[in-house]
Amino acid sequence: MRDFLLTLGILANRKRVRRLLRLMGLMAIYPKKNLSRLGQAKYIRPYLLRDLKIIRPNQVWAIDITYIPMPRGFLYLTAIIDVYSRYVVGWGISNTLDASCSLNVTKEAIARHGKPEIINSDQGSQFTCHDWIEYLEKEDIRISMDGKGRAIDNIFIERLWRSVKYDYVYIKVPSDGLELYQGLKDYFDYYNNRLCHQGIGRKIPASLYRSVA
Repeated sequence: MRDFLLTLGILANRKRVRRLLRLMGLMAIYPKKNLSRLGQAKYIRPYLLRDLKIIRPNQVWAIDITYIPMPRGFLYLTAIIDVYSRYVVGWGISNTLDASCSLNVTKEAIARHGKPEIINSDQGSQFTCHDWIEYLEKEDIRISMDGKGRAIDNIFIERLWRSVKYDYVYIKVPSDGLELYQGLKDYFDYYNNRLCHQGIGRKIPASLYRSVA
């Protein structure tokens, strides 16, 4: 902004530009730093997927949260995939990072598809809290968590985020939450029921998930 003003013949240093932008309430759009803020250490669980052979649907689910840039700020997308078939078993959007959104998406997915044996997440505060741990333990679902700073542990859902953003969000650029919701609904229907996935032998997730589930 300082360089831009200089091209207009206005001389102002960085500190003045920063102060004036703050007074006007203007800020850059960028991912918030606390997207994966750690929760309480007593709720952190070990990573269970290392060397585990995933051979059937509902054996392992992976859950994560990503930000969706909007014309004004962000919305947050929570999704759960079945790791064996890459089938998206549940998803939801929210304007906050409150833990209740992740828990509600999980409960709805279980109501539709049954319980997984293991559910894997990162160590974010949404998953290292009392309500999350209590619910999964009550349902007798084993809890797995990525190592701190190891996004590769949850690579399955990281690939989902890449697909969602590059194949839908960055192309269509939804203007509001309602448009985003409908667009994601259509995209996940396509992703689950019509898109062949290289990682599962160029099969369609729904056919693989339902053929054995």
